Amino acid sequence: MRVFKKWRQRFRTMVRYRLLVLTSVPIIITLLALIALTLYWTVAYSWKNALSGVKADLAVASNSMEVLQREQRSQLHAIAGSYDFQTQIAADPAKILSWAQSRADKYGVDFLAVYPVSDIERLPLSLRQPLLHGQERTFFQVMSAIELASISPDLSANAEIPLLQENTKESRGLISRSLLPLYNENGQLEWIIDGGILLNNSTDLVDKIRDLVFPVGKLPESSVGTVTLFMDDVRVSTNVPLDSENRFGRAIGTRVSDEVRDTVLIEGDEWVDRAYVYDAWYISAYKPIRDFNNKVIGMLYTGYLEWPLISRYLTNLIELGIGVLLTLLISGLLVYRGAKDLFRPIERIHRVVHLIRFDQDARIGKLGLDPQHELAILARQFDSMLDQLKKQNEEIRQNALELEDKVKERTASLHEKTEELKQNITLLEQTRNKLLLSEKLAALGELTAGIAHEINNPTAVILGNIELMEYELGQHADLVSEEMSTVLAQIDRIRNITRSLLQYSRQGGVQDTVTWQHVNPVIEESVTLVRSGTKRQDVEVVIELNAKCCVEINRHQLLQVLVNLQMNGIHAMNDKGKLIVRSDDWVDSNGTTLGAKISVQDFGCGIANENLTKIFDPFFTTRHTGTGLGLAVTQGIVSGLGGEIKVESDVGEGSVFTLYLREKIQQDDEITSFRVVE
Repeated sequence: MRVFKKWRQRFRTMVRYRLLVLTSVPIIITLLALIALTLYWTVAYSWKNALSGVKADLAVASNSMEVLQREQRSQLHAIAGSYDFQTQIAADPAKILSWAQSRADKYGVDFLAVYPVSDIERLPLSLRQPLLHGQERTFFQVMSAIELASISPDLSANAEIPLLQENTKESRGLISRSLLPLYNENGQLEWIIDGGILLNNSTDLVDKIRDLVFPVGKLPESSVGTVTLFMDDVRVSTNVPLDSENRFGRAIGTRVSDEVRDTVLIEGDEWVDRAYVYDAWYISAYKPIRDFNNKVIGMLYTGYLEWPLISRYLTNLIELGIGVLLTLLISGLLVYRGAKDLFRPIERIHRVVHLIRFDQDARIGKLGLDPQHELAILARQFDSMLDQLKKQNEEIRQNALELEDKVKERTASLHEKTEELKQNITLLEQTRNKLLLSEKLAALGELTAGIAHEINNPTAVILGNIELMEYELGQHADLVSEEMSTVLAQIDRIRNITRSLLQYSRQGGVQDTVTWQHVNPVIEESVTLVRSGTKRQDVEVVIELNAKCCVEINRHQLLQVLVNLQMNGIHAMNDKGKLIVRSDDWVDSNGTTLGAKISVQDFGCGIANENLTKIFDPFFTTRHTGTGLGLAVTQGIVSGLGGEIKVESDVGEGSVFTLYLREKIQQDDEITSFRVVE
C-alpha cells in the first residue's frame, strides 16, 4: 500500500510521470477504440453469420424431411408395382390389409394399409377429393392413441412419451403419412395405399438428419449440434442431451419455452435467435410443421450450443488484451527512459520552487547544461527574480508594520463613533414612535370631538321637532306612538355613541352604565336594526341564540359593537350573502361558565394575514369609504367591558369575529383586549 501511494504521488506531482501518462493515454484510447470496433464488428458479423448459418441448417433439415417423405412415397409406389401385391390383389383381395401390415418392415415404414375405395369415408373430406382426382398426398398428422391403434396395434405403444417433471404421458403420435390412389383398368379408383412412419421416439431419424446438417468439422470441437421434432410444444424426437455439459441422455418429453411456442405454434412464424433449450443456451432455429389442413401441429428445430462460440470470442479477447498490454509496457518504458534525462533539470527547478514556498532561501544555480540552453537561461532568470523578490518582501514587511499601527488607531476611533451613532439611532427611533402616537391621538381626539359636535346639533333639532310633533298631534299622537318611541330610542343611542367616542378619545377607554342582563335580546335588537338597514340588499341574516347566562354589559355599547360587526360583514360580502350571528355560554375546560360568547360570521372576501394585526389600529382601513375607526372603537368598548375579541379569517372564504363577555367584570385583572387567530 505504501509503494502504491508513493507511485501515485509521483504520477500526480512529477513531470516525467505525467508525460508518461500523457503519451500513453492516446495510445491506450486508440488501442481500446480499435479493440472495441474490432469486437463490435466481429461480434455483429459473427452473430449475424451464426443466425444465418442456423437458419440454413434449418433449411437443410427441412429438405431432409421432404426427402424422407419423397422416399416414403416412393416405397408406396414400389409396393403398388410389386409382383407380390398384384398377386395378392388378384388371388385374395379380402386379406390385402393383413398382407400389407405384415410387409411394413420390409418396405421401411412403421405402418402400411391397403383398403378399397369404399372405405374412403374414414379419411377427412379434405383428403378425399385429391384422391378421387388421382392426386397423391404426403403430409404430417397428429393422431390420437385410438387412431394409432386402429392402424397398427404396436403403433400406439411405440408413440407413448413420458413427460418429464409432469408425471404424465403423451399418448398422441406425430406421423409422416402418404396416401396413394390405385385405379383399375377402366380408370376408376379402386384401392388406396396408406403408409408412413411414426416420428415419436424416432432417434435414428433425427441423428441421421443431424449428421447431414452438422457434418464433422463444421462446429467447434466442444459444441453440440442438435435436431428436434416437436408435436405441439413437446419434444417427441431429439438428440438434445438431458445434460449438455456431460452430453448424455435425450430430452424427449420436455417442452419448448413459452416465447418460442407463442411465435411458432400460435403465430406460425419462424424463430431464429438464441433460445434456452432445456438446460443450456443454444443458437436456435424453429420452423412450424403443418398438417394437410395447413394447421400448425409441431415444429422442426436445429441448433448448437452457444457457449463454445462465446468461449472462442473470449479467448480472442484475452489474446488481444495481452498484446495491448505488452505494447503499452514497451512504449511506456521508452517514454520513461527518454523523459528521465529531459526532465531532470526541470525537477531541480521544481525542487527549488518547493523550498521557496517554505521560506527557505534556495537558488537553482548551474544545471550542467550549455549556457545557451533554454532551461539554463530560465534558471538564471529565475534566480535573478528570487533576489529581486527577496528585496521587495523586506520592503513590504516594513510597510505592513507601519500600516498595521495606523489601522489600529483608525479602528479605535471608528468604534467610538459607531457606539455614539447606535445611541443616537435608538433615541431617534423612540422619539419618532412617541411623535406618531401623539399625532394619532391628537387627530383621533379632534376628529371624535368634531363628529360628536356635528352629530349632537342635528340630533337636538330632531328631538325638538319630535316633541313639537307630539304636542301638535295631541290625542292623535297615540297613532304614531310606537314609531316616535323608536325614533326617541335611536336618538338616545346616537347620544350614547357620541358620548362613547368622546370618552374613548379623552381617556383611551369607554365608561358607562353597566347592567346585569341577557345578551340575546340585545342581539335580536341589533339584527332588527341591521335588517331594517339592509331591506334592499340581498343579505340573509341568521341568528342562533344558545346563551343562557347573564353578563355585566352596557346595553347601548354592546348594541353599537354588534351593529358595527354585522355591517362590516355585510360590506365584506358586497351586500349579498349570508350572515350568521350566534350566542353561546362561555365555558372553560373544567366546565365552569365564565360568561357569554357572541360570534358574527360572514362569507365574504376575508382578511389577509398581513392585515390581521392592524385591523384594530385607529384609521386603518382597506375600504375606500371607510374611516378606520369602527373596529378601534369596538376594541375599546369590549376592553372596557372586561371582555375579549378574537378574529378568524381565511382569504376568499370569510371571517368570524367572536366576543367573550364575562359574567362579572374583573376590574383588577389585566384583560387582553383582542386576539387574532390566523
